Amino acid sequence: MIDNLPEGLTARHPTTDDHPRVLAVLDAWWGDLKGEAGAMERALLLPRLYFQHFTTTSLVVEHPDGALAAFLVGFLSQTDPDTAYVHFVGVDPALHGRGIGQALYRAFFDLARAHGRTAVHCVTSPENTASQAFHTRLGFTASAPLADYDGPGLARVAFTLALAETPAR
Repeated sequence: MIDNLPEGLTARHPTTDDHPRVLAVLDAWWGDLKGEAGAMERALLLPRLYFQHFTTTSLVVEHPDGALAAFLVGFLSQTDPDTAYVHFVGVDPALHGRGIGQALYRAFFDLARAHGRTAVHCVTSPENTASQAFHTRLGFTASAPLADYDGPGLARVAFTLALAETPAR
């Protein structure tokens, strides 16, 4: 399902049982970015519906003991038939730098291509400079911060990637 995962890690599509598991790691994995307000923001961005209605376009990565190692929640745009969207991604900080995030994105790019999509979009907060750097390394083009993108006071940096610019596996 995903190429190039470190030995012992496996990937699968999520189920509704994964929703509380993902919510449980958000604060630790994001290092309390933006404090209590950030914790609430992250939890609100991942309602259960993503683990009910977007399972075939989302992924979880687990250790051999079943512990969560990473996840990607993504979907195919219902409005724009050329676009796929990565909604939320997380990798256990103990595993950063091992290519897991990149492997998740590459698998999502392949899925998007298989469904005729030519572009992938995503957003992150202006404070999340690590995410901005990661997306830039993958070849995404970043916007300037967009004020009130996700509501009053919730600016976002928007990213776009043309799938023709990334090699298919």
